[in-house]
Amino acid sequence: MSRRTLDVTADLVLRAYSIGLFPMAESRDNPRLHWLDPQLRGHLPLDSFHLPRRLLRTVLSGPYNVTVDRDFPATIAACAAPTPGRPDTWINPTIERLFTEIYKMGYGHSVETWLDGELVGGLYGVALGGVFFGESMFSRARDASKVALVHLVARMRLGGFALLDTQWVTSHLSQFGAEEVPREAYRARLEMAIATSAYFDPAPDADVLRAEFVRMTKGE
Repeated sequence: MSRRTLDVTADLVLRAYSIGLFPMAESRDNPRLHWLDPQLRGHLPLDSFHLPRRLLRTVLSGPYNVTVDRDFPATIAACAAPTPGRPDTWINPTIERLFTEIYKMGYGHSVETWLDGELVGGLYGVALGGVFFGESMFSRARDASKVALVHLVARMRLGGFALLDTQWVTSHLSQFGAEEVPREAYRARLEMAIATSAYFDPAPDADVLRAEFVRMTKGE
């Protein structure tokens, strides 16, 4: 189900997320936004997140430098950019503007993956209460977006978050344990998670973060 609107503000977007709606555009060049409320909603269980050992090695000692909230505008712009396998995107200039405003309000966050000083992967989303609403991710190097996702999940687990909303379940997310739940079940989880007090720490202690990565590999 979708609903269309012309006048959308950052505050309205945040209120919509709190009741289970999210905005998308039909294409990069289409200025209109649609409110989506899918019958099946994707989420990634935090307590059973599957982190393969090969990816753990990349996270711990691979070539990437990972930052949080260092360059939100560049991250969302990269998510909106066309790729060889995806010539168009649902992230139009209105989406970019709204979520950059949400970032400036303190609710938007980005996780960036860098290689030799170049932004090669990352993701962005919105944190409300104990929920992180994942919006989009991109990758220009092997495992770059996966590394960003692992860092996001570790921070969520450490910060007491209860729900990672992925909107949909893709093959990319399925390998980490993403699931679909019916709309009503999702709304029940959302209501409880929104009321949860959580903290998104952009720079947790390195040893604490490393230990959390290892726990995620063991399925703890």
